[in-house]
Amino acid sequence: MIDAHIRKLRARDEVSAEEERAIRAAVSEVIDHPPDRTIIRAGNLLNASTLLLEGLLCRYKDLSDGQRQITELHVTGDFADLHSFTLKRLDHNVMSLTRCRVALVPHDRIRAMIEAFPHLGRLYWFSTNLDAAIHREWAVSLGRRSALSRMAHLFRELHLRLRLVGRAEEADYDLPLTQTDLAECLGLTPVHVNRTLKELRERGLVAFRGGRVAIHDLPGLERVAEFDPAYLYLERRPR
Repeated sequence: MIDAHIRKLRARDEVSAEEERAIRAAVSEVIDHPPDRTIIRAGNLLNASTLLLEGLLCRYKDLSDGQRQITELHVTGDFADLHSFTLKRLDHNVMSLTRCRVALVPHDRIRAMIEAFPHLGRLYWFSTNLDAAIHREWAVSLGRRSALSRMAHLFRELHLRLRLVGRAEEADYDLPLTQTDLAECLGLTPVHVNRTLKELRERGLVAFRGGRVAIHDLPGLERVAEFDPAYLYLERRPR
């Protein structure tokens, strides 16, 4: 049920069989959500964290004029709101972009698990730090990168994150997002997104059709993105 999550943890550190059993036992229930549903609302009191088993979730904020900014995408194997364990409420919303299956992990079970296994506490602390690193990189994209560079950067980031959990091939992966979704991730208009996708395709770097990303020139894509994977902390080392 949570194999992708365990795989994500083991990609960066050892997880013993006993620790794995504790993680699996911490899940209280599994819930299916349809696409485009806000599953966590800002300000609501939370007593459980949400682990994504299948699909795509996003964190977002709305403005008074109806515009939406997506601040992070979550893929299979991610906790969408592990930070709610300490915050108890979020300052943003969490929404399903596709059909999603999630597992709820009550905060009291998280507390018991990390007290029994301090190493897991460090792993999950790392996980929230990693989310913060991704947020910082997105902030750089929104503030300083060109439209072409920020889109190339997003496609490469998601490629690496999805490969880590076995949801991407060497040069392509499913990304069932609309151009409006991409616009809300990248701070662009849908028209600008369409033009940028066309430019990436015409340069022979990447094609995005039918909810699938096909990377044709990985080194070229990384050059356009000025992509440095260091912020994803992909190396395996003890935490």
